Amino acid sequence: MGKNKMIEAKEEKPRRRNFLKALWISLGLVALGEFILMILSFFRPALKKETGSTQQRLIDAGTTDTYTPGTVAAFVTGQFYLVCLEDGGFLALSSKCTHLGCAVPWDKEQQKFICPCHASQFDISGNVLSAPAPRALDLFKISIVNKKIRVDINNRIKRNRFNRSQAVYPETVALGKAVKK
Repeated sequence: MGKNKMIEAKEEKPRRRNFLKALWISLGLVALGEFILMILSFFRPALKKETGSTQQRLIDAGTTDTYTPGTVAAFVTGQFYLVCLEDGGFLALSSKCTHLGCAVPWDKEQQKFICPCHASQFDISGNVLSAPAPRALDLFKISIVNKKIRVDINNRIKRNRFNRSQAVYPETVALGKAVKK
């Protein structure tokens, strides 16, 4: 009986080694396949969203009375900042840097947006103060009706720099007619 156990043990070792060898080869092939897919997906262009979509995604940003000139309010759900300019105009600036898309926080003390990734800096109207960002922060369309501010976050508006025509001003009632400030 002692001889039979030794013979069985000798036959079992090559089977176990072959199994482990096949297992390691299989796992190596799976890892290689994943690596190749990762490289291919890196070089494949990203799919673009439909830009012709007519559906609006509106975010209520409150009323014009709640904002004082020269202030910035963050809207995390819409990924934008609502800026009340010194002259009372409003801008909805994207919170993503135009360099690589990093989230750009507002620094209240320095009164500018500073990108933590590559140190791009933007003023309160979104203009580039310090590169490597190639252009101003993107905008979202704003509508102000009856002092209520709504921001359409469906489409970003790309721009090179701030222009006064990009700011949206609340309407004031003068002689029974709605007049823009």
